[in-house]
Amino acid sequence: MAEQGKDNFRDTMGTLDKEGKRAWVFPKKPSGKWYEYRKYVSYVLLAILLSSPFIKVGGNQLFMFNVLERRFNIFGYPFWPQDFHLFVIMMIIGVVFVILFTVAFGRIFCGWICPQTIFMEMVFRRIEYWIDGDRGKQIRLKKMPWNKEKIKKRVLKWIIFFIISFIIANVFLAYLIGSDQLIRYITDGPEKHTSTLVSLLIFTGVFYFIFVWFREQVCIIACPYGRLQGVLLDNKSIIVAYDHKRGEKEEGRAKFKKNEDRPSTGKGDCIDCFACVHVCPTGIDIRNGTQLECVNCTACIDACDHMMEAVDLPKGLIRYASEDNIEKKAPFKFTPRLKGYVAVLGILTAVLIGMLFLRNDVEARILRLPGQLYEHKDNNMISNVYTFKLVNKTVEEIEDVHFELRSHKGTIEVVSGNSFSVDAQGLAEGTLFIEINASGIKSDKERLEIEVYSGDQLIETTTTAFLGPRSYK
Repeated sequence: MAEQGKDNFRDTMGTLDKEGKRAWVFPKKPSGKWYEYRKYVSYVLLAILLSSPFIKVGGNQLFMFNVLERRFNIFGYPFWPQDFHLFVIMMIIGVVFVILFTVAFGRIFCGWICPQTIFMEMVFRRIEYWIDGDRGKQIRLKKMPWNKEKIKKRVLKWIIFFIISFIIANVFLAYLIGSDQLIRYITDGPEKHTSTLVSLLIFTGVFYFIFVWFREQVCIIACPYGRLQGVLLDNKSIIVAYDHKRGEKEEGRAKFKKNEDRPSTGKGDCIDCFACVHVCPTGIDIRNGTQLECVNCTACIDACDHMMEAVDLPKGLIRYASEDNIEKKAPFKFTPRLKGYVAVLGILTAVLIGMLFLRNDVEARILRLPGQLYEHKDNNMISNVYTFKLVNKTVEEIEDVHFELRSHKGTIEVVSGNSFSVDAQGLAEGTLFIEINASGIKSDKERLEIEVYSGDQLIETTTTAFLGPRSYK
């Protein structure tokens, strides 16, 4: 691991050596109060992540993100391509929500909720501790020649990592195409769905590469969120911070000496044990201040508290705190900046709720057939030809569907029959003719209102254009 100090830590990376080569991070296995809290949160989130594609609410998958067909389920609520604007608003709300929590509590999302951190630290890393041992044993194993013990441990670990990556890939595929479709592919056998199998293996390879080799580099290099800290954080943000006032004092940090009257020497409470550095999963020294590599995982808090307890010094040298809290002992305040983000979040949420209430279960669209003009019929009738599309967003079939003119007197004739059905979560398309008497046309381009009925029940109202001859203006 590259050595970092007060002068060079912002010019170097903890995962690169002096020659610019990858310096592998071997974090010590964390333990303590915060780590236990994170385990509970991670297990709950993992259970939700792994089970959500297989939970149905009202016949719909709890969460589904079918990007190819632009169909999404959020808490069992279906969103179709016609509802894409609602999905976009939800994504904006999610971004504002993350920004709000970053301004208030730093990268708490990265340390506690991010799937990359949860899988890496609570799944793959814990398996690695079980097979390879803790930090010291892992370092020795890496330096060890390829003997029987090393080959056995490496092969066992890689096989388990591949199996877990394959399971994760299947779960993510269930989010993309739906769990029912995935189960059908599995029961049919891979030989009938080779393209899906290839996609699944590609997903597996990506996850395997990330969790076996790329690891913390995702947070340091690939993820842009860390770089946004410089814009989002301020002196009032609560982050995982080292109390340099207490840790350094007048004489700076120094090794602990038994039976030493430390307060009288002017030395800081930091005993320079490097416990916080050894336990860091991204290889940084938290004592150098806020860094983009820090994911606020709290491992350094537990490690420091353990050392402080061992040398009979107060805990909290590294803790959740703001710069103002460390420098001025200022408590957390709900700043105007936070109030602004809350206001924006509230407005967006209110808009989304309003749009959800106004959203119809049936989406109807009737458009004139491109390139076609009006046609004169018997009895002074003017006819236009249209294509229609009906989307059923519900989980029940809609029967006896027919159209009626609301704004004008006339007739609507569907080519395939005036009455039809729309399957549950299905789509009905077709062609229809609208005929209106010339005496009822006031301009060469009329605006028609059309009602869609299921039996006697009005289920949707839509509009379309109707062309007529100019002489009837």
